[in-house]
Amino acid sequence: MAASAVDRTLIALADPTRRGVVELLRSGPRRAGELADALQMQKPAMTRHLRLLRESGLVYEDGMREDARVRVYRLRRAPFSALRKWLDEVEAFWSWQLDGFKEHAERTRDASGERKRRKPAQPVKPAQPVKPAKLTKLRAREP
Repeated sequence: MAASAVDRTLIALADPTRRGVVELLRSGPRRAGELADALQMQKPAMTRHLRLLRESGLVYEDGMREDARVRVYRLRRAPFSALRKWLDEVEAFWSWQLDGFKEHAERTRDASGERKRRKPAQPVKPAQPVKPAKLTKLRAREP
């Protein structure tokens, strides 16, 4: 089964280094070397993280017109919007669940906050014992 865009985003953001890259790119585009220096990493390691972020669609590289060798990385908005939409749906579900629990708790508490006591259940009347003579008649009817 193919991973959804939200799955790819969550996988990419699972690593703290990649979250750091995203955090740095929030302030604006940066070169790979700048990102590596800011996160105190070796450039080859940063290259691997940037490749995964590119493949997940979170960032894209843009060549500079002045120097084709220089790559600048920027964030893409779409994957973050899709993640936000999914998180809003999850939050709405839990809000609904918690609202239902709150209503239940309020119904079962009195004004002082104490739990309301249930009325005791009515005792069940014990079954009348079957007299031996009647039991014999019942067994006689069985096939």
